[in-house]
Formats: sequence, C-alpha cells, structure tokens
Amino acid sequence: MLASRKSGTIYTGMTGNLAQRIFEHRENRGSNFTSKHSIKRLVWYEQHDTALDAIQREKNIKRYYRKWKIDLIESINPEWNDLYKTLIS
Repeated sequence: MLASRKSGTIYTGMTGNLAQRIFEHRENRGSNFTSKHSIKRLVWYEQHDTALDAIQREKNIKRYYRKWKIDLIESINPEWNDLYKTLIS
C-alpha cells in the first residue's frame, strides 16, 4: 500500500517488481490516481508465492474499510515511514 502521508490517501496495488513499480509512482508514472493525489510513500507490503495469490489478496484488501487498512499499516509501520528505502538499500 502507498500513502500520500500519515493517515492520508491510501492506494492498494500489486506488482511483480515492487522496487521498480514504486520508483514509477515516485516519478509520477505509476497511475493517474497516485499522481493526482501525490501518493508516493510505500507504507506496507507483503510478498506472495504466486501472482494469483497476490491478485486475490489485493482484491480482498480493496474491499476492506479504511480503518482496517490503517490498522494493518500501523501494525508494522506505526509512523508510516517510507519503506521504499528498505527495498533499494
């Protein structure tokens, strides 16, 4: 999940190359929605064994209420730090 800031606009997506996809979002080449809302901060992610598993998880997360997504993010990242830095170091 990406966010514009702590408790800001949240975007959920899936990709086969997380570091590359986040870089695209940071360069405003990710999607119109993320560009429009300045959503560039990677605040939560998980890995899956198959693309089908990742797609199903993304669909499930998108159905959840905002409060549940915030709780999920804060369970591993209470300060909403940008986790992109952990991918590229």
